[in-house]
Amino acid sequence: MNNKPMIISVIALVAVIVLGILQFTGGCKNSVNAAPAAADSIKAGAGSVVYFDIERVAAEYDYANELGDATEKKIKGITDEITRRGNQLQNQVNAFNNDYNKGNLTSFQAERKAKELQTKQQEFDAYYQQQQQVAAEERAVMLNKIGNAIVEFVQKFNEEKQFGLIITTQGASTIAAGNVGLDITDAIIAGLNEEYVQKKAKGEIE
Repeated sequence: MNNKPMIISVIALVAVIVLGILQFTGGCKNSVNAAPAAADSIKAGAGSVVYFDIERVAAEYDYANELGDATEKKIKGITDEITRRGNQLQNQVNAFNNDYNKGNLTSFQAERKAKELQTKQQEFDAYYQQQQQVAAEERAVMLNKIGNAIVEFVQKFNEEKQFGLIITTQGASTIAAGNVGLDITDAIIAGLNEEYVQKKAKGEIE
């Protein structure tokens, strides 16, 4: 699946949420084991300012990719049906125009058929708008689920690490200079995917 549109949308959603909520997490009671190998490679200590690349997280998060595939499959079904109905209506219009131009219809027949096609066009327009809304809602629900999963995981992750500030970035170009040890992207991706495998095995993923 081409993930670019989804990734951009997740960035817009998660960056705002993470920056607003995860600037500082204090008074934590519980800890999580998020990808021990990746987490152990983090050089930053408690109170440090760290960052992760939200583009990479969105692109490499298995749940995001699988949910994105499932959502796009639903949306493809919607668009395919819209196309089928639109083509069916266009064929009827073409047939009417052909009969009318050839003089195969009386004035009464032509008027009645034109009104019938006009009604069908209005019905199709209403159907099209409704299905576009359905598709938009499917995408919104997908993005909310992905965004919430990332934010909730990062919150739990920081309960153990106790970083002073967690910043999201969008690609390497957004960091002018910095210690690579402050980049927790790998740990976030590994932890998210490990958590996803566990939840999926327990049937906790919708």
